[in-house]
Amino acid sequence: MRYARSRGILCQGRGSAANSAVCYCLGVTAVDPAKFQLVFERFASSARAEPPDIDIDFEHERREEVIQYVYQKYGRDRAAMTGSLITYRGRSAIRDVGKALGFSQDMLDTLAGKLDWWHSGSLSSSQLDEAGVDAAEPTIRQLVGLTTQLLGFPRHLSQHVGGMIISRSPLCELVPIENAAMEDRTVIEWDKDDLDVLQMFKVDILALGMLTCLSKGLKLVNSYSQQPPLELHTIPHEDPQTYEMASDADTVGVFQIESRAQMSMLPRLQPRKFYDLVIEVAIVRPGPIQGKMVHPYLQRREQQRRDPTYKVIYPKPELEGVLRETLGVPLFQEQAMRLAIIAAGFTPEEADSLRRAMAAWKRGGGILPFHEKFVGGMLRNGYDEEFAERCFEQISGFGEYGFPESHAASFAILVYASAWLKRHHPAAFAAGLLNSQPMGFYAPAQLVRDAREHGVEVRAVDVNASLWDCMLEHDVMRPHPATTDNDRRRDSELLPLPACGEGAGGRGKVRGVIERGSTSCVADPSPLPSPRITGAREFNAGITCDPHDKRTWGLSGPALRLGFRQIKGLKQSDCDRLISARERHGTFTSVEQFHRITGLSTATVRRLVEADAFLSIGKSRRLVAWDAMALDDAPAPLVDRADFDRPPSLALIPPMPAIEEVLTDYSTVGLSLKQHPVSFAREALSKWKIQPALTLHDAERSPHGRWVKVAGLVLVRQRPGTASGVVFITLEDETGTVNLILWSSVYEQFRRAARYATLLQADGYVQREGKVVHVLAKRLFDRSELLHDLAQPSRDFH
Repeated sequence: MRYARSRGILCQGRGSAANSAVCYCLGVTAVDPAKFQLVFERFASSARAEPPDIDIDFEHERREEVIQYVYQKYGRDRAAMTGSLITYRGRSAIRDVGKALGFSQDMLDTLAGKLDWWHSGSLSSSQLDEAGVDAAEPTIRQLVGLTTQLLGFPRHLSQHVGGMIISRSPLCELVPIENAAMEDRTVIEWDKDDLDVLQMFKVDILALGMLTCLSKGLKLVNSYSQQPPLELHTIPHEDPQTYEMASDADTVGVFQIESRAQMSMLPRLQPRKFYDLVIEVAIVRPGPIQGKMVHPYLQRREQQRRDPTYKVIYPKPELEGVLRETLGVPLFQEQAMRLAIIAAGFTPEEADSLRRAMAAWKRGGGILPFHEKFVGGMLRNGYDEEFAERCFEQISGFGEYGFPESHAASFAILVYASAWLKRHHPAAFAAGLLNSQPMGFYAPAQLVRDAREHGVEVRAVDVNASLWDCMLEHDVMRPHPATTDNDRRRDSELLPLPACGEGAGGRGKVRGVIERGSTSCVADPSPLPSPRITGAREFNAGITCDPHDKRTWGLSGPALRLGFRQIKGLKQSDCDRLISARERHGTFTSVEQFHRITGLSTATVRRLVEADAFLSIGKSRRLVAWDAMALDDAPAPLVDRADFDRPPSLALIPPMPAIEEVLTDYSTVGLSLKQHPVSFAREALSKWKIQPALTLHDAERSPHGRWVKVAGLVLVRQRPGTASGVVFITLEDETGTVNLILWSSVYEQFRRAARYATLLQADGYVQREGKVVHVLAKRLFDRSELLHDLAQPSRDFH
């Protein structure tokens, strides 16, 4: 960590290491174990007779620097990554068995695609029918039978996500090792469970995207702020506006609390202090849910909110010190350990053994021997049997998935930091998120939309302004008057054609951008003026920020300029050449000049044209696309062609329709700043009485229990393993988002639409609980045909 910090790499320890005061004093962790009354034995215990496990998160883009430092310091003969055994799941088993049986690749892609992202089993008869194959055919039966047998078998050896072993003696004398596929890496051929038996020292060098986001975001803030430089540990504490934003579930992009489940919990929990975030991180987990602790905690919290004099009654005063912060409900592993120590008379070592037994009981561990000691100890200490049994049932219920308080506290630091950055510097936060992709629940299109909803001006990718990364701008670079939105909707456009007799070598249609129109020549009415770049845009002190209106939060701050990294298929090396040429020669004024000066291939130039990255040169996308058709990759002439090029003739050609503009934006950049795609389908949706998402937030128009029809782009599909088959889907239209709940029976009935639709219609009942609104879907329809070939894949989780 000292090395990482010396190189400016943001890092933080977490997990059980946060239970150690030594780790806190050394700066490995940022959580004071004395303040949270954490149990040291959760970190290290004499009963375990093994070295402690230390988890450290680093910026995900720079973690490899730290790994190579470890190799260099300790030597590749004494340091290596832990192996990880990959076993067969549904899709991989189908592909490998099918390949051995001689199935075509297309057929295997179809069959594997019928299994959902969470599926670990084999194909059912209905899924085979959906794929268009006969389930009774002998080869298909053989495929299904062998696939079922293969599930769970080892497939190949991989690398652990971050586990690294460091030893005193050469590793080759202790364990089998091999060179990794990645250069300059060594891997142990055993997994972490094997190495735990050997009691070898392991450090988890983990990658965390939010640390990258925070590092980049804070650097951007420091680049324009007049205040002392901000660092992670100097962010102002206990900011009421940050907690207010979190309480409103305005947390798109915020670490750990951006999921559907977390957003639903936030308005009910109403965090008002740091420890509330610790609870928020831990409470939406399988452990507290299975232990039936969530509702009792929320009920007591709501009662306390309504009646400030309300107090939880504890069976004995000593339990108040253990459970006071969680209102008498055990939510954390450390609380279960302290409960065993204080109420049942366990030693700290025995309490840690209880925790380990709870974590292993579903895998054959022995928790029953602890039942007698736990319940008997509580009875001897004066607790009644019913309460003792209830306590044991609770801690058993969440033992396997119980969240460590130390881990939750470490994560809560990043939750607060990212929420504070979003609240007070929305442009920098959005830039940090975009520059750290892929990460999180939401795609760039949703992150950009969220930034604009918070008052941030977002500017398109442009060859005269953008860098590889998204950046902040304090000056105004307005589009040329000839390329305003109104101009793009003119009845016709004048596009230059090559002069008569000019060769056509190297020309080709720019895909998805231009179609040839009439070739009749007309006179050029007037030359286009040069692009205008106006002066500095200072922060507008006259703009007032309303703390309760998120639309004003970014108005007085910088604008966000999208970077070239957003353009699909564009190489960073080409971007570097572009920027270098721009620094040498200044502003580009035509696509021909751009091609000649940068030396980029015509394919790269056309990719930039498709992405509408030439807006600042004073021509619309189709005008520039027409110019790009004349480019070729032949060597540049010795004499500047500008000295002898003949003026181009002009042709009349229809403009690009607005929907085509947006669809092309999505296919090249993954988002559009012009219009939302669903807005083009609104007329058709309205005929089906499908209401906009915004109307769901109006309790009078959409009360609890009302039947509604909604539709939108599918952003996220999620099926938590502990949700009994329930699938959660988030839709987005031009007015906002809709959260759907699908029971497993509904999902299976409308599986094709639920699984594959880009534009999904859902009919169902409104479920309203305070500020939390869902639609319990009963029918689903695929309306993707209304948006043609929109390239907008969802992000699916389980």
